Amino acid sequence: MSAASCLMTEDQFLCSICLDVFTDPVTTPCGHNFCKTCITKHWDKNDKCQCPDCKEFFNTRPEVKVNTFISEMAAQFRQSAQQKASSSSSEQQVSKPGEVPCDVCTGTKLKALKSSEKQAEDFIKELEQEISELKKRSSEMEQLSKSEDHLHLLQSSPSLNAAPTTKNWTGVSVRPPSYEGTVVRAVNQLEETLSKQMKKLLEAELKRVQQYAVDVTLDPDTAYPKLILSDDGKQVKHGDVKKKFPDNPERFDTGACVLAKQSFSSGRFYYEVQVKEKTDWTLGVARESINRKGEITLNPQNGYWTICLRNKNEYKACARPAVNLSLKSRPEKVGVFVDYEDGLVSFYDVDAAALIYSFTGCCFTQKLYPFFSPEPNQGGKNFAPLIISPVNHTE
Repeated sequence: MSAASCLMTEDQFLCSICLDVFTDPVTTPCGHNFCKTCITKHWDKNDKCQCPDCKEFFNTRPEVKVNTFISEMAAQFRQSAQQKASSSSSEQQVSKPGEVPCDVCTGTKLKALKSSEKQAEDFIKELEQEISELKKRSSEMEQLSKSEDHLHLLQSSPSLNAAPTTKNWTGVSVRPPSYEGTVVRAVNQLEETLSKQMKKLLEAELKRVQQYAVDVTLDPDTAYPKLILSDDGKQVKHGDVKKKFPDNPERFDTGACVLAKQSFSSGRFYYEVQVKEKTDWTLGVARESINRKGEITLNPQNGYWTICLRNKNEYKACARPAVNLSLKSRPEKVGVFVDYEDGLVSFYDVDAAALIYSFTGCCFTQKLYPFFSPEPNQGGKNFAPLIISPVNHTE
């Protein structure tokens, strides 16, 4: 091979992914070359198609074909390198006039390897910063877990309620491949530790608020005429027949709503409601002076602090504007906790011991009533009742 062709190999005949001579080289739309297998595997394990060299994104995966010219040149280079390697008997071999020693090409690989190592070092530095942040968060949680006062723990420490931002290391590709595995394992282990500690804190928080459980029963004088209440006042569902009841000022005349008999104007209280098998529901608390006639808009400005389920899997906090909630599982029992003086209304997935949502910084000046809406039965699809359940204190 001539000196000119060997110099070309430094930039054009080594795949930047595997750091070896091209095998079935293909060219991306941005003009960079890779082994067909290398770039295919790289795109298969990433959500987005991106050039590993220039980082250009492609909206759709490019249809790449083997570059026959580079393929032939790479084959010639490989053949020449093999011939030189087999004919070399010592490090003192002398090149013939017009030829460049194969050490130049070997140097190219070393150069590429050093570049890869530099990239790996940068990734490791970035990872170390993330690990430092995760360890700091872990230390804070460990201290809080030993505290005797878990009440409002997550609300008073909002930074702990959200997982720290970490890079998606699954898309990182570094040679040698051991770097990638180390990075992913380290981050996954730390995130698993944080997840376990968060679960312990939430379980402790739920156990603490359950100590403020109160006995709640439904008030038939406030119930929308199509609602069906159980005799013990613990269940409510939506029927098709609008019954004739006195249109007293306390009764809802349009919204499928009902309040509890009990009201609270100080302290803390907690109750649980079974929402199993329902496709729609709304729960929370409402102040005494709410409008109960005509169309009702649920938000704190109108005196309602509630969350709801719509269309079987759409959870929202009824704020202004509404807040979409992303839950890991469908709650079958919801716990509602209120601290009147602290201006706090929190909702829990009881079985998962998970915080669903909190209204914080509320200003309560009137009596608060537990609020329930089983929502329309939708032809029987949502006929299951809301059930006020006895609180079983977690161990």
